[in-house]
Amino acid sequence: MRARAVVGTGLSEMFDHPFMANAFLAGTAIALACGLVGYFLVLRAQVFTGDALSHVAFTGALGALALGVDLRIGLFATTIAVALLLGALGRRGRADDVVIGNVFAWILGLGVFFLTLYTTSRSHANGSAGVTVLFGSVFGITAGPARTAALIATLVVVATLFVARPLLFASVDEAVAAARGVPVRLLGFAFLAVVGTTAAEATQVVGALLLLGLIAAPAGTAILLTDRPYRALGLSAALAVAAVWIGLTASYLLPRIPPSFAIITTATTFYLLAFAATRLRRIWRTVDQRVVPVAS
Repeated sequence: MRARAVVGTGLSEMFDHPFMANAFLAGTAIALACGLVGYFLVLRAQVFTGDALSHVAFTGALGALALGVDLRIGLFATTIAVALLLGALGRRGRADDVVIGNVFAWILGLGVFFLTLYTTSRSHANGSAGVTVLFGSVFGITAGPARTAALIATLVVVATLFVARPLLFASVDEAVAAARGVPVRLLGFAFLAVVGTTAAEATQVVGALLLLGLIAAPAGTAILLTDRPYRALGLSAALAVAAVWIGLTASYLLPRIPPSFAIITTATTFYLLAFAATRLRRIWRTVDQRVVPVAS
């Protein structure tokens, strides 16, 4: 009872702290964007692209710091530019694994170079900036950046919903969509630009290293639970928001748990539970099909 009372008191006071209100504002909007964009990434088999862009975010942020400009400029400029480059090098706005792998390796090496340049060329710099980019700093977002993050994430959500119908058509059957007049290549470029923006935004919450988890895990869970596209799209967004809310709350109540770790752990747990439930359902169906009705 005492532990329950302590938890209840902690939850009631949680939003009295401005850093928690800012974290929930930015985190909720970014989670919605990740859930929607992540669904199409999984559906289009472009998860590896999202993984590559998470490392691009790391490199872009450190490059901006090394050059003495705002970190967010490097995040957005680099992720969007590389996302479009991947589309240009691929087929119909989609990059293949060979292209992604080559860009992935080069970008990661460039990120290490920028980290070294930043820590050695600036007397006030230290390695904590690299750690922040890698693992996020959602509790460090102030009111202004939180509102900006929420606004950008909202624009991503609106853009994704605007192209959802033709993008779904092109994702399911690209050839037929092209034959029906859908601008498949242009749509692929637009989607990659949205993915790049989402990657830059989500880095602030979970960091570049764990970014893929917030994008892929809710979407993968939704696809396991339903085969209806629009229902899965909404479910993916809802699961991403739930993961952020649960993760932020858990990190607040247990300060030793980093918020990014708590968020990704929650999202991964959702996926594991859905996977287990799906397997059990298949096993039960197999058992029922093998049962021979006994005549009365």
